[in-house]
Amino acid sequence: MDDYETMLNRAIENLPDVETTDVRFVIPEPRIFIEGKTTILENFANIADVLNRDPDHLMKFLTREMGTAGKLEGNRAIFQGKFPKENIKSNIEAYVEEYVMCSECNRPDTQLVKSDRIIILKCSACGAHRPVKKRRTTIATPRDAVEEGEEYEVRIDAVGSKGDGIAKLAKFTIFVPGTTKGDVLKIKIKRISGNLAFAERVV
Repeated sequence: MDDYETMLNRAIENLPDVETTDVRFVIPEPRIFIEGKTTILENFANIADVLNRDPDHLMKFLTREMGTAGKLEGNRAIFQGKFPKENIKSNIEAYVEEYVMCSECNRPDTQLVKSDRIIILKCSACGAHRPVKKRRTTIATPRDAVEEGEEYEVRIDAVGSKGDGIAKLAKFTIFVPGTTKGDVLKIKIKRISGNLAFAERVV
């Protein structure tokens, strides 16, 4: 028993030091404003800094997911097109889930490393590591309006009290039966009432 405790103490003493933080991880709220036909994310640099990720990597992800072009200008990110805050916020949260948070201990103390052309997310808090999955679906560029009979690609951000999935597109709140939070899917608009739209999923 003494030998076991001695070995255990020695193993604990030899554990590598890791940098972790006990500060509550909070993603900064995106500060968005529309300028002409562009959308400006004013605090982009601050968001990338909090996430501890390369701004170019985050920007590439956002433009791909939003289906648009964009550029970095100082601390700001400028996207072509008019995007609601909810759309940009949900894409930032998707980036955090895939490229920042450890899936084992749910901490943000991670870094991206490349191994044989595969990006690995390594956690310095618990030592876990996993390959980052390539996302095959993207969110379509928001339009100023949605039209009945048209098809769009959306992400389900919430589920309503009646069980319908809820998505946001431009100024519209869209209800889609038979979906769950986190689904990314193609839908067809069946009916529009004010800023509300009712759709069905396209199989």
